Amino acid sequence: MKKATTIEEQIKRLRDRNVTIVDEEKAKENLLDIGYYRLGFYFFPFEVTYPQLKKRDHKMKAGTRFTDAVALYYFDFDIRNILMRYISRIEVTFRTYMTYTLSNRYRDDPCWFVNPNVVNQSFVDSFDSSCYDGIRKNANIRRHHKHYKNDKYAPAWKTLEYMTLGSMLTLYTSLKSVTDKRDISLYFGVNQTAVFENYMETIRCIRNICAHGSVLYDSKLFQEVKRGPAGKIAADEKYRLGAAIKVISFMMGRISSNRQHDLIIELNKAYMTLKNKGASLQQIVESTTHMAWDLASISHLQTTK
Repeated sequence: MKKATTIEEQIKRLRDRNVTIVDEEKAKENLLDIGYYRLGFYFFPFEVTYPQLKKRDHKMKAGTRFTDAVALYYFDFDIRNILMRYISRIEVTFRTYMTYTLSNRYRDDPCWFVNPNVVNQSFVDSFDSSCYDGIRKNANIRRHHKHYKNDKYAPAWKTLEYMTLGSMLTLYTSLKSVTDKRDISLYFGVNQTAVFENYMETIRCIRNICAHGSVLYDSKLFQEVKRGPAGKIAADEKYRLGAAIKVISFMMGRISSNRQHDLIIELNKAYMTLKNKGASLQQIVESTTHMAWDLASISHLQTTK
């Protein structure tokens, strides 16, 4: 088993791997701030054997600078925070519209989310263990049950507020009525419910990557992004961040064209900051995300509601 290394040993190891370090004190500061292991993911594109994962010796290409990996890390950090903020807006709107629409449609049953006439029986059967056992611990839900002792569940407008995005998507896919599904998808400008489910799963995937602080710029989606109103998805980008950003931008545009514009501006600003640090960084980001990041090329993603 490998042993822990000191900052000085880490510096020496990087130099032995052909990494140029000009400001050693700043490099030490970065290593203590980011961490040698985490920063290693951002050195990966500079390795001679990249993108090979097996039989790596971690030797770097000629001209690799320590500051290049740091710049890539901070770019990833910035776009992760940017996307997380707008994804949260999409998530809240999805939750709110679904709760409002179906709670008013099934007004006689405030707990329609466990009604087998509304959702699949399998969702009802697993709801306690997969969702409500955890939701019940929330202070607001505990307060509800203390006041309404005979209620097995709090009403939808309370319960759904504390369901995860993953659980909300499971609830959506479990709806029996195509009309219920389509009314929600149409609100977001998507005619086909299967495409809407694909878009939301794409957003959930990116959200999880962001929430766990994982590397984002070269992430690979669990499923391909389907063709739809978010725009044309090229074959080489359908599993990549570029396609996900098209989906996020489109969905954000259905909620607020102003916020969609802000999203594009913020992403472009992060990209330009990286681009100004070197052409090699620009090439890495564009080749891994399969997306041209300049504002002129992504402005076509804007839509108005």
